[in-house]
Amino acid sequence: MEFTYQNVTEDFAVAPQIVPAQLAEIARAGFRSVINNRPDLEGGAGQPNSAEIEAAARAAGLEYAWLPVIPGQFTADEIAAMAALVARLPGPVLAFCRSGARAANLYLAASTRGT
Repeated sequence: MEFTYQNVTEDFAVAPQIVPAQLAEIARAGFRSVINNRPDLEGGAGQPNSAEIEAAARAAGLEYAWLPVIPGQFTADEIAAMAALVARLPGPVLAFCRSGARAANLYLAASTRGT
């Protein structure tokens, strides 16, 4: 599986589902943190779970956070949690979900929060 991502800002990018074997490449690409916005087993048994991705992220020297959300149904608490993660984690940050769209939309909601 090829690692692809899209920059949203200079310090934040999104990607479709990643696998543990890609975390070293993600670190080499310059990312310092990863946010997983996908619930475990959302894509079935073949989807790597959060614990597997976290272990590979930490082994690659990356910070890791899991904030699973349902597409199009973000709560105010989830938006606030995303804003807090983006503020706290060292950048650049890579967030991922099934396609990257949910992570991008959550980031945009978090970045416009309170405006």
